[in-house]
Amino acid sequence: MKNLLFAACTAFLFIACDKVKMDVKTEKTEEWKPVDSATATKAWMDYATPGDMHKMLAKSDGEWNGANTTWMENGAKPMTSTSEATNKMIFEGRYQISEHKGNFMGMPFEGMSITGYDNAKKKFVSTWIDNMGTGIMNMEGEWNASTKSIEFKGKMTDPARPGKDCEVREVYTFVDDNAQKLEMYGPDSKTGKEFKTMEITFTRKK
Repeated sequence: MKNLLFAACTAFLFIACDKVKMDVKTEKTEEWKPVDSATATKAWMDYATPGDMHKMLAKSDGEWNGANTTWMENGAKPMTSTSEATNKMIFEGRYQISEHKGNFMGMPFEGMSITGYDNAKKKFVSTWIDNMGTGIMNMEGEWNASTKSIEFKGKMTDPARPGKDCEVREVYTFVDDNAQKLEMYGPDSKTGKEFKTMEITFTRKK
């Protein structure tokens, strides 16, 4: 019985390893370049050290009032509501957590984002979750110094098309130390073309 079990396990491992070899042959992998320990250590130190972009994020710490405008489809009548947001830097200034509360279509709304600046990618990174879904939206964005804004691009689940994601875009403008604006864009449900789905004007609470 033990020999039979051993033979079965051996056969399984052979098939699994053979499949791995086949997968490796079909996938193109980038050649691994060796890095010495001193270079790797410095790279990790640079990666982990908050910089100017993190300091800029930290200026948004505090409590904010939001005036929200939402469009359900392109050309639709806008819906307005209010919200509140609280921002707080965590992990010694490496990331910012934003917690949002308000009402959407007469229902209580809660959401949370984690935003940071990836020193290696030279990009902002962000995730978003809320109580009106079960997925996580991931985005990356670049800083535009001339407009004082971050343009985020990413994907989120499209519940109307099971198993499919849709592309989304956000423009976050830092008007001044006490005012910010978030514009969100997504595909129209009928045409698939991008249109503005939401705009939030944030004013710092006094």
